[in-house]
Amino acid sequence: MDLAAFRSSLSLASPPPNLSPALRALWLDGRGDWDGAHDAAQAEEGGAGDWVHAYLHRKEGDAGNAAYWYRRARKPVCRVSLNEEWADIAAALLKDQG
Repeated sequence: MDLAAFRSSLSLASPPPNLSPALRALWLDGRGDWDGAHDAAQAEEGGAGDWVHAYLHRKEGDAGNAAYWYRRARKPVCRVSLNEEWADIAAALLKDQG
């Protein structure tokens, strides 16, 4: 799946099968379900979920908590728009998923 297909899947009632917890979190966030996204990101603690977790707290406006999760994810604190960050994370995770 590429980014365009992932974005298109947001019109579906449920996420595509076989998404990692981090991609499921981005999918849920893309559908406006921040709480569900947060729960899904926490399910992949110590991996890509930490990166999504950082993004979600940045989106929430909790810069301190976001910075903590960026450090755990070994990513710099993001400075681009939230939409751009969402797409960047999704593209990277989709590429990793193969």
